[in-house]
Amino acid sequence: MKKSKNNNNTIALNRKARHEYHFIDKFEAGMQLQGWEIKAIRAGKANITDSYVFIKDGEAYVSNINIMPLNQASTHVISEPTRIRKLLLKKREIEELMGGLDRQGLTIIATAMYWKACWVKLEIQLAKGKQEHDKRDTVKNRDWARQKERMMKHSA
Repeated sequence: MKKSKNNNNTIALNRKARHEYHFIDKFEAGMQLQGWEIKAIRAGKANITDSYVFIKDGEAYVSNINIMPLNQASTHVISEPTRIRKLLLKKREIEELMGGLDRQGLTIIATAMYWKACWVKLEIQLAKGKQEHDKRDTVKNRDWARQKERMMKHSA
């Protein structure tokens, strides 16, 4: 029996981040994962909603990615679902992220987790937090775009 495949191979999305932040720059990072984590991700047990990225000693780490262990996959391993995982980035990318953090006061947000061939990749973005009025403007613009679509659809 063959499993149905997603066209974009997405594992998990952080939809809340699009509402909370203005995105500036996008990066693709690999993650150091353990075997039980890969099995749990294949079973769809990953959540990146509350995750965030930080840089320590010139290396990038992601915290609060919740990967719930499978009972059959992690019997012999003590598993910690929200452990801090190292991100695999090039030195130039880490320096660019550090520059955004230090000079511009930005944050690094994990926005998507997906498969790329057999590897799990994490899409991270440099982002600036939205003010309350920015969030209202975003909602207003989205509603106006929907109304325009409806008007165009009915007039045609």
